[in-house]
Amino acid sequence: MSTGKIIIITAPSGSGKTTLVKRLLANCPQLEFSISACTRQPRVGEQHGKDYYFYTEEEFKKLIEEDAFIEWEMVYTGKYYGTLKSELQRIWDKQKSPLVDIDVQGALAISDKYHNISRSIFIEAPSIDVLRQRLLQRGSENEHSLEERISKAKLELTFAPRFDRIVINENLETATNELINVVEEFTGRREVSIS
Repeated sequence: MSTGKIIIITAPSGSGKTTLVKRLLANCPQLEFSISACTRQPRVGEQHGKDYYFYTEEEFKKLIEEDAFIEWEMVYTGKYYGTLKSELQRIWDKQKSPLVDIDVQGALAISDKYHNISRSIFIEAPSIDVLRQRLLQRGSENEHSLEERISKAKLELTFAPRFDRIVINENLETATNELINVVEEFTGRREVSIS
Protein backbone atom coordinates (compact mmCIF):
# COMPACT_ATOMS: atom_id res chain seq x y z
CA MET A 1 0.00 0.00 0.00
CA SER A 2 1.59 3.30 -1.06
CA THR A 3 0.93 6.05 1.45
CA GLY A 4 0.50 9.79 1.45
CA LYS A 5 -0.69 11.87 4.39
CA ILE A 6 -3.85 11.48 6.49
CA ILE A 7 -5.91 14.10 8.31
CA ILE A 8 -7.90 12.60 11.22
CA ILE A 9 -10.68 14.61 12.84
CA THR A 10 -12.73 13.65 15.88
CA ALA A 11 -14.96 15.41 18.41
CA PRO A 12 -17.62 14.78 21.02
CA SER A 13 -21.18 15.07 19.69
CA GLY A 14 -22.31 18.71 19.55
CA SER A 15 -18.82 20.19 19.06
CA GLY A 16 -19.59 21.33 15.50
CA LYS A 17 -17.36 18.80 13.76
CA THR A 18 -19.65 18.18 10.76
CA THR A 19 -19.85 21.91 9.94
CA LEU A 20 -16.08 22.33 10.32
CA VAL A 21 -15.31 19.26 8.17
CA LYS A 22 -17.54 20.64 5.37
CA ARG A 23 -15.75 24.02 5.55
CA LEU A 24 -12.35 22.32 5.57
CA LEU A 25 -13.17 20.25 2.48
CA ALA A 26 -14.47 23.37 0.68
CA ASN A 27 -11.23 25.27 1.41
CA CYS A 28 -8.61 22.53 1.02
CA PRO A 29 -8.74 20.91 -2.44
CA GLN A 30 -5.83 18.63 -1.47
CA LEU A 31 -8.22 16.76 0.86
CA GLU A 32 -10.86 14.18 0.01
CA PHE A 33 -13.43 12.78 2.42
CA SER A 34 -12.73 9.18 3.43
CA ILE A 35 -15.94 7.13 3.15
CA SER A 36 -16.51 4.74 6.06
CA ALA A 37 -17.85 1.19 5.82
CA CYS A 38 -20.79 0.09 7.97
CA THR A 39 -23.39 -2.62 8.45
CA ARG A 40 -26.39 -0.40 9.12
CA GLN A 41 -29.15 0.04 6.56
CA PRO A 42 -28.88 3.06 4.22
CA ARG A 43 -31.09 5.98 5.22
CA VAL A 44 -33.33 7.60 2.62
CA GLY A 45 -31.16 9.16 -0.12
CA GLU A 46 -27.91 7.55 1.03
CA GLN A 47 -25.85 5.76 -1.62
CA HIS A 48 -23.29 2.96 -1.43
CA GLY A 49 -19.84 4.36 -2.22
CA LYS A 50 -20.94 7.97 -1.69
CA ASP A 51 -22.23 8.27 1.87
CA TYR A 52 -20.96 4.95 3.20
CA TYR A 53 -19.89 1.56 1.94
CA PHE A 54 -22.87 -0.51 3.07
CA TYR A 55 -22.24 -4.18 3.85
CA THR A 56 -24.12 -7.03 5.47
CA GLU A 57 -22.70 -8.25 8.78
CA GLU A 58 -21.39 -11.37 6.97
CA GLU A 59 -19.64 -9.29 4.29
CA PHE A 60 -18.10 -7.04 6.93
CA LYS A 61 -16.80 -10.00 8.96
CA LYS A 62 -15.26 -11.46 5.79
CA LEU A 63 -13.46 -8.14 5.18
CA ILE A 64 -12.16 -8.27 8.78
CA GLU A 65 -10.80 -11.77 8.11
CA GLU A 66 -9.14 -10.48 4.93
CA ASP A 67 -7.44 -7.69 6.94
CA ALA A 68 -9.17 -5.09 4.74
CA PHE A 69 -9.55 -2.48 7.50
CA ILE A 70 -7.15 0.01 9.07
CA GLU A 71 -9.54 0.12 12.01
CA TRP A 72 -13.00 -1.23 12.76
CA GLU A 73 -15.29 -1.61 15.73
CA MET A 74 -18.65 -3.00 16.68
CA VAL A 75 -20.39 0.14 17.93
CA TYR A 76 -23.58 -1.68 18.92
CA THR A 77 -24.41 -5.38 18.75
CA GLY A 78 -24.23 -6.36 15.08
CA LYS A 79 -23.51 -2.76 13.99
CA TYR A 80 -19.98 -2.50 12.62
CA TYR A 81 -18.11 0.56 11.35
CA GLY A 82 -14.64 0.72 9.87
CA THR A 83 -12.09 2.43 7.62
CA LEU A 84 -11.05 0.41 4.58
CA LYS A 85 -7.40 0.35 3.49
CA SER A 86 -8.66 0.46 -0.10
CA GLU A 87 -10.49 3.75 0.61
CA LEU A 88 -7.30 5.49 1.76
CA GLN A 89 -5.45 4.04 -1.24
CA ARG A 90 -8.19 5.28 -3.61
CA ILE A 91 -7.62 8.83 -2.33
CA TRP A 92 -3.81 8.57 -2.30
CA ASP A 93 -3.96 7.33 -5.92
CA LYS A 94 -5.57 10.69 -6.78
CA GLN A 95 -2.59 12.49 -5.15
CA LYS A 96 -4.85 13.73 -2.34
CA SER A 97 -4.90 13.31 1.43
CA PRO A 98 -7.79 11.40 3.05
CA LEU A 99 -9.81 13.32 5.63
CA VAL A 100 -11.01 10.71 8.11
CA ASP A 101 -13.97 11.95 10.20
CA ILE A 102 -14.26 9.34 12.93
CA ASP A 103 -15.06 8.64 16.59
CA VAL A 104 -12.36 9.07 19.25
CA GLN A 105 -11.36 5.39 19.55
CA GLY A 106 -11.11 4.94 15.77
CA ALA A 107 -9.13 8.18 15.48
CA LEU A 108 -6.61 6.99 18.07
CA ALA A 109 -6.30 3.60 16.33
CA ILE A 110 -5.43 5.23 12.98
CA SER A 111 -3.16 7.81 14.62
CA ASP A 112 -1.25 5.10 16.49
CA LYS A 113 -0.84 3.01 13.33
CA TYR A 114 0.09 5.88 10.98
CA HIS A 115 1.60 8.42 13.37
CA ASN A 116 4.39 9.49 10.99
CA ILE A 117 2.03 10.36 8.13
CA SER A 118 -1.05 11.58 10.00
CA ARG A 119 -2.19 14.70 11.78
CA SER A 120 -4.87 14.03 14.40
CA ILE A 121 -7.16 16.89 15.42
CA PHE A 122 -9.58 16.92 18.34
CA ILE A 123 -12.39 19.50 18.11
CA GLU A 124 -14.11 20.54 21.30
CA ALA A 125 -16.74 23.00 22.44
CA PRO A 126 -15.55 25.78 24.80
CA SER A 127 -17.23 24.03 27.76
CA ILE A 128 -19.64 21.23 28.71
CA ASP A 129 -22.34 23.89 29.28
CA VAL A 130 -21.93 25.16 25.70
CA LEU A 131 -21.98 21.55 24.45
CA ARG A 132 -25.23 20.93 26.37
CA GLN A 133 -26.79 24.10 24.85
CA ARG A 134 -25.80 23.05 21.31
CA LEU A 135 -27.26 19.58 21.79
CA LEU A 136 -30.48 21.08 23.19
CA GLN A 137 -30.74 23.45 20.20
CA ARG A 138 -30.73 20.47 17.84
CA GLY A 139 -34.07 19.48 19.33
CA SER A 140 -33.33 15.80 18.73
CA GLU A 141 -32.44 14.79 22.29
CA ASN A 142 -34.66 13.74 25.16
CA GLU A 143 -33.37 14.18 28.72
CA HIS A 144 -31.96 10.64 28.88
CA SER A 145 -30.15 10.74 25.50
CA LEU A 146 -28.85 14.24 26.29
CA GLU A 147 -27.28 13.04 29.55
CA GLU A 148 -25.85 9.99 27.73
CA ARG A 149 -24.19 12.24 25.14
CA ILE A 150 -22.84 14.61 27.83
CA SER A 151 -21.44 11.67 29.81
CA LYS A 152 -19.81 10.24 26.66
CA ALA A 153 -18.40 13.71 25.78
CA LYS A 154 -16.80 14.01 29.24
CA LEU A 155 -15.12 10.64 28.74
CA GLU A 156 -13.98 11.54 25.19
CA LEU A 157 -12.49 14.84 26.44
CA THR A 158 -10.08 12.85 28.63
CA PHE A 159 -8.46 11.57 25.39
CA ALA A 160 -7.95 15.03 23.87
CA PRO A 161 -4.29 15.34 25.05
CA ARG A 162 -3.39 12.29 22.94
CA PHE A 163 -4.16 14.19 19.72
CA ASP A 164 -1.67 16.29 17.74
CA ARG A 165 -3.87 19.39 17.90
CA ILE A 166 -6.90 20.55 19.87
CA VAL A 167 -9.17 23.12 18.22
CA ILE A 168 -11.70 24.90 20.45
CA ASN A 169 -14.81 25.64 18.40
CA GLU A 170 -16.04 28.78 20.14
CA ASN A 171 -16.15 30.98 17.05
CA LEU A 172 -16.83 29.17 13.76
CA GLU A 173 -14.64 31.46 11.61
CA THR A 174 -11.70 31.28 14.01
CA ALA A 175 -11.98 27.49 14.35
CA THR A 176 -12.26 27.11 10.56
CA ASN A 177 -9.12 29.21 9.99
CA GLU A 178 -7.21 27.32 12.66
CA LEU A 179 -8.17 23.98 11.09
CA ILE A 180 -7.25 25.13 7.58
CA ASN A 181 -3.87 26.35 8.83
CA VAL A 182 -3.14 23.03 10.61
CA VAL A 183 -3.98 21.14 7.40
CA GLU A 184 -2.07 23.51 5.09
CA GLU A 185 1.00 23.39 7.34
CA PHE A 186 0.95 19.58 7.48
CA THR A 187 0.25 18.97 3.79
CA GLY A 188 2.81 21.56 2.67
CA ARG A 189 0.33 24.14 1.38
CA ARG A 190 0.55 27.81 2.23
CA GLU A 191 -1.41 29.37 5.08
CA VAL A 192 -4.73 30.88 4.06
CA SER A 193 -7.40 32.88 5.78
CA ILE A 194 -11.02 32.91 4.67
CA SER A 195 -12.96 36.09 5.19
